[in-house]
Amino acid sequence: MTKSSRVTLVTGFPTSFLAVRMVRKILDEEPTTELRCLVQEKFSARADLLMAELSPAQRARVQLLEGDVASMDLGLSGKEFLALAGEVDVIHHCAAASYLGVERDVAERLNVEGVREVVELAREAAHLERLVHWSSALVSGRRRGTVREDDHERGPFRNVVEETRWRGERLVREAGATLPVTILRPAILVGDSKTGEIDRFEGPYLLVMLMLSAPVDLRVPLPGSGDVALNLVPIDYVVDAGWSIARDVRSKGRTFHLVDPRPATAREVFELIARSAGRPSPRGSVPTNLATALLRTPGLERFANVPRTFLEQLATEVTYDDRGAREILGADGPTCPRFATYVDVMVEFVRRQQSERKAQRDVREAEADDPLA
Repeated sequence: MTKSSRVTLVTGFPTSFLAVRMVRKILDEEPTTELRCLVQEKFSARADLLMAELSPAQRARVQLLEGDVASMDLGLSGKEFLALAGEVDVIHHCAAASYLGVERDVAERLNVEGVREVVELAREAAHLERLVHWSSALVSGRRRGTVREDDHERGPFRNVVEETRWRGERLVREAGATLPVTILRPAILVGDSKTGEIDRFEGPYLLVMLMLSAPVDLRVPLPGSGDVALNLVPIDYVVDAGWSIARDVRSKGRTFHLVDPRPATAREVFELIARSAGRPSPRGSVPTNLATALLRTPGLERFANVPRTFLEQLATEVTYDDRGAREILGADGPTCPRFATYVDVMVEFVRRQQSERKAQRDVREAEADDPLA
């Protein structure tokens, strides 16, 4: 490998689905780019499995670096850190703690200290073209009304994830005074609009699993009035749009919302999921502050697994302005598909995964009951 090729660092591989998809995107779209992926030692086996899925030619362009984004010098040796700083052209910082149940110290370490370490690498990079920071539209927290792409107002926040991601984003904005940075804010991520592929079930997926496991004739009540927009964006659109925006010279020093410009309301999302799952449409509604109210409803005990924060999102009347993103992407660029066009794929993916897991459990139970096994 020679330095005549562009070198891109991707953080968050292999634990971040966004990072995995970004690696695939760069390998497919940039045939001469070499990739460096920062991987924690405990996830090296998973990284090797994903590498095995690549073609030999693609594997030859990827180098896995054992380290930790939140450790000093990214957990690399001094020699490795200097070598990376000397060769990297583009950084896609995808590593983040996004699970709503994460402990504060973990969120602080990854979403703030991790960003700080990546910024330090960017400062040391001899010929950095762009630091792409993958943030989230949810850094707007409980704010209502229209949130602009250049709006960086603080909170109030619903959870530690929103707070720490906002603080991390602020570090990147401040570094933008001397570094070429681009900040990308996707809305609520869901799976691939064509295949349904997703890495874990949370947020709206908990509603899908509830629908699939609820009694066929049970009408699930709608949290809140259902009139609030629920901004969902499939991972394929986010990666395609983010990759295109980050490569455009006009994106330097700017923040962009990667959102659905015509999002479905929470009621529409519920109804579409129910129809796809073969369940009746939701009937009635209950107050959003329903942590205990829903649990008293016969047949809805599984709602205990739906995080309160997600239910609060269903009651936050916010619109994300994305005129900057649309300006860069233009009429011929990637467009966000409507939820109705991929809800069936989304539900079928969950149904298939549940069936496979059930089959695996049945096999394990059968083996445990077999004295000869």
